Amino acid sequence: MTDLRACLAAQGDLLLVPGQLYTDGACQSGKAVLIRKGKYHEIDDAPALVARHPDLSPVDLPDHLLMPGFIDTHTHLTQSFGKSLVFGEPSEIFRRIWVPLESSLSERMVYLSTKLSALECLRGGFTTAVDAGTRSEGCIDALAQAARETGLRSVIGLICNDLGGAAHVPDRADILKRAQRHLDGWQDDPLIHPSLAISIPEVGTDEMLREVSQMAGQAGAVFQTHVNEHLVAVERSLVDRGMRPLEHLAHINALGPHVLIAHSTLITPTELNLLRDSGTAVAYNPVASVWKGNAIAPALQMEALGIRFGLGTDGTRADGFRLMDAAESLQRAGFGLASGDSSCGGGWLWLEAATSRAADSAGLSKITGAVEVGLEADFLLVNLDRPEFTPSYDLIWELVRYGNRDQIDAVFTQGRLRLWQGWPVDWDARALLSEIRAHAGKAIEGSGIQRIHPVAAEHKKARRS
Repeated sequence: MTDLRACLAAQGDLLLVPGQLYTDGACQSGKAVLIRKGKYHEIDDAPALVARHPDLSPVDLPDHLLMPGFIDTHTHLTQSFGKSLVFGEPSEIFRRIWVPLESSLSERMVYLSTKLSALECLRGGFTTAVDAGTRSEGCIDALAQAARETGLRSVIGLICNDLGGAAHVPDRADILKRAQRHLDGWQDDPLIHPSLAISIPEVGTDEMLREVSQMAGQAGAVFQTHVNEHLVAVERSLVDRGMRPLEHLAHINALGPHVLIAHSTLITPTELNLLRDSGTAVAYNPVASVWKGNAIAPALQMEALGIRFGLGTDGTRADGFRLMDAAESLQRAGFGLASGDSSCGGGWLWLEAATSRAADSAGLSKITGAVEVGLEADFLLVNLDRPEFTPSYDLIWELVRYGNRDQIDAVFTQGRLRLWQGWPVDWDARALLSEIRAHAGKAIEGSGIQRIHPVAAEHKKARRS
């Protein structure tokens, strides 16, 4: 294995001959992939491709699946310091935990928090993550630097709230200037893709919501916002604006193919039609629904209507395989059992929703999301020489049901080996963990977080008293 790692980490062209290749919607044997200058250059039958390149030494991977990396369509890269503080908490934790925490982080803490999140993403097979925007003031560069150093492809949102919900709320003109600088500033970066965001519709005026959405669309970027996630937010919108949040966005012309809506769990048939007719994409976050949500997004109904969607973690748990399992399981528990739907997507839907459909939802389908000539070589090598995949009859379903991050031997972005068996190959992750352990406690203590429930052991004592 040491020799294999060295071969995979070598600079220059890579000619890989995996036992299985996931491409064109199927797991295929007998294929080879040539990677050149960070992209998929050729894909063909292995003997033919090897014969065309006698100058290259093929890397034989008979026990591995080569598949596209997972894409997290909705996460929060600067929330990793508080990730275990939200268990058992009631909804809208952003008000009591995330806004205070992110608002208190220094530039160094933003860097460390992001780098920890990025490491977790890569360990879980995510080669791309869509960050919904940090509330830490003036720290976008630190966030981008951390993500870039790990090799994680990142869509980075700039929060453009003009009615609160952030560490600092500039005036309208300043927000729009910052937004334009953000869109312009990353045009030539190979790993960082700019995006604009308003945390939730109620923290943006109609003018700001509409203008920021249009700015993103004109720049070929994604506009992000959290919509219809919690009952209380839906009710506030009805009281304040006379419409539900998604209806409100449609009313002010802030939806469209460039828009990525996080959650959409509390959604009416009329709102589903609004998503379909506008071409708006949805980040389906199944683990977030289990951990802190009010409902399950009707992803199977979205699929039937032709609504675009991809899978997201919402910063819950960075394991792409377990995310697919949760996506299918919640559709089965929430809808399939009652209707007698035994397939609930047939396995393939969730693999697509975590890869190619996620890339489309994130505005990156021309860059990543599939093993396809011309796209960036962002991929995983999954070890199939495991009990979970033996015997194998339907590998796509097996990936959804039996896959785990510890089965990933290698993670690549831009054709470069980033992680080998869970650890970075070109930077010291354990030093990062040591620094975080030394400083995270003070960051949490000074943030003003308000938790409702005690930690598990204290909760048990309280129940017995």
